[in-house]
Amino acid sequence: MAKKVLRNVTHCIFDMDGLLLDTERLYTEAAQKVLDPYGKTFTFDVKEQLMGLQTQQVAEFMVNTYELPITWEEYAKQQRDNALTLMGNAQLMPGAARLLRHLHANKVPFALATSSGADMVELKSTHHKELFNLFNHKVCGSTDAEVKNGKPAPDIFLVAAGRFGDTPDPSKCLVFEDSPNGVTAGESAGMQVIMVPDPRLSEERCSHATQVLRSLEDFKPEQFGLPPFSD
Repeated sequence: MAKKVLRNVTHCIFDMDGLLLDTERLYTEAAQKVLDPYGKTFTFDVKEQLMGLQTQQVAEFMVNTYELPITWEEYAKQQRDNALTLMGNAQLMPGAARLLRHLHANKVPFALATSSGADMVELKSTHHKELFNLFNHKVCGSTDAEVKNGKPAPDIFLVAAGRFGDTPDPSKCLVFEDSPNGVTAGESAGMQVIMVPDPRLSEERCSHATQVLRSLEDFKPEQFGLPPFSD
């Protein structure tokens, strides 16, 4: 993969599921429970196409792909009910707390831009309230009226950038993502994108990111003009 030129930034925008919180495996479990009565299996090649999408997009895709005899609304409700019993136990991904606290301590503004609805963000962050309160603001795509189109459209990141008090140019925002759809959204918004992908994703599916890391622990802020870690 060709090395890309890294530009200095002033603001950061974070995805949540699979990047800050280890929720992707919980989503897999919730989806599989919906499919079980129909003898279907939720495979990774289907899952990778859904990463970063909003609730209705996911539900419609699942109903069509698996030819389920239910509406997308019924699918969404069943998966949501399953998720409600699982998501309160979501754990932080490696390096997430260190990075967010570092940015906050150094007065670097950062926002959350997740396809999840506001209620699910509250549930998933149940055990991490102190950390999630550090965000300048949160944009929850599935319940935010200003986010007209879900990822891979750039809407959510442009809305997030516009809600910073000093409304930075998109080129000054650095996006952190784990999904190909999210990377496309960030790039389309005119932003650089750090990708921390599921290790099962092919290199080709990650090639459009500005930088690909194995973990947030590997991020070097100084490469983007941000204060370096002191620990």
